[in-house]
Amino acid sequence: MRRLLALLILPLLACSGSSEIPSATIPTFLVPATEAPPAVTETAPAPAVNSPAAPPTPIPTVQFSNAPNFPNINLYEWRLVTSGLIRPVDIQAAYDGSGRLFIIEKYGTIRLFVNGTLLTEPFLDISDRVNDSSNEMGLLGLAFHPDFERNGFLYVNYTGPGGDTYISRFQASGNSADPASEKILLTIDQPYPNHNGGAVVFGPDGYLYLALGDGGLAGDPLKNGQNTNSLLGKILRIDVDNGDPYAIPPDNPFGNEVWAYGLRNPWRISFDRQSGDLWIGDVGQNKWEEIDYLPAGSPLGANFGWSIMEATHPFDGDAREGLILPVVEYGHDLGCSVTGGIAYRGTMTEWSGIYFYGDYCSGTVWGLHHSNGKWENRILFETRANITTFGTDEAGELHFAGDNGNIYIMVRK
Repeated sequence: MRRLLALLILPLLACSGSSEIPSATIPTFLVPATEAPPAVTETAPAPAVNSPAAPPTPIPTVQFSNAPNFPNINLYEWRLVTSGLIRPVDIQAAYDGSGRLFIIEKYGTIRLFVNGTLLTEPFLDISDRVNDSSNEMGLLGLAFHPDFERNGFLYVNYTGPGGDTYISRFQASGNSADPASEKILLTIDQPYPNHNGGAVVFGPDGYLYLALGDGGLAGDPLKNGQNTNSLLGKILRIDVDNGDPYAIPPDNPFGNEVWAYGLRNPWRISFDRQSGDLWIGDVGQNKWEEIDYLPAGSPLGANFGWSIMEATHPFDGDAREGLILPVVEYGHDLGCSVTGGIAYRGTMTEWSGIYFYGDYCSGTVWGLHHSNGKWENRILFETRANITTFGTDEAGELHFAGDNGNIYIMVRK
């Protein structure tokens, strides 16, 4: 059924200066500490194949420029574009020229939003194998191969039998992907039902990046975050264009899938589609939420500090050489669970390069801007929505999903 577009003007908070969040500084990037991490018992995935010479399919980048300052927020609003979804947690475009938006429903389906209409038939339904029995479990992430228009490949992260993480490839044709086309690339034992992470993202280098939480419970009891032999509490990096089922890129820093470590529960990561910089929203323990930033070209093997640190504060230890601390943190007086966002690269160029992120509990949307060697962080919108994810369409226009099933787009008034 075709749905009418509804206009929803959400309450705005225009700030003339930085928000109440502590001012942030540019992080110091140091060579990772050489101290050996503690051993942790974990069922390892099948060994990967060493990467052959053939490179993966790169994602094109273009020359970029950033907005010099924040626009007047009173000129913008969030517009409701569709509703009626069941716990949407990811919004993606395939960049195949179709203009379609692909929206994950956590219980195990991917829905299509096409030409202003939410299609009834799902693009993919794998609810028969997705285990969403706990709040942080389910179908959690989606990425399309850079050459999707030709090969039809898409990649997902979901929790399956026993609550373990599955990274799988499916193949699509037209407006449907075949559930029977699943090729499981990687399974990861999950000791607890929470802190599963879930993001699936292709980087500018054409490799597939996977964000995994520390395995759950609280306080990282298995100390996975600092153990580079564990795949939990990490950003993994694999080559899906070589090997069977994949290859480990030859420059991965620890000889396995691990590319970066020291993360608690990275809920949404994104690469700036023009600069190649990496942004991470890492959910905190019980006091601090954080945004981590890694510029393109940084040394491999970044250590973001968990569980030594919670944001910039000692947790299991003290700050030491080799840790990359967040560019922004905020306390639980302003929210409770960060939702990582996206650096804007759409048609409203006055927002170019500004990173949008939010909080699930408060519904606050912040903007983070780097100019003249300083970070500026502002509250932009008070949406009163439980923000689960941000996403963009093919034009780069910014959307967010609410846990109540609504999808919004940021527009000029």
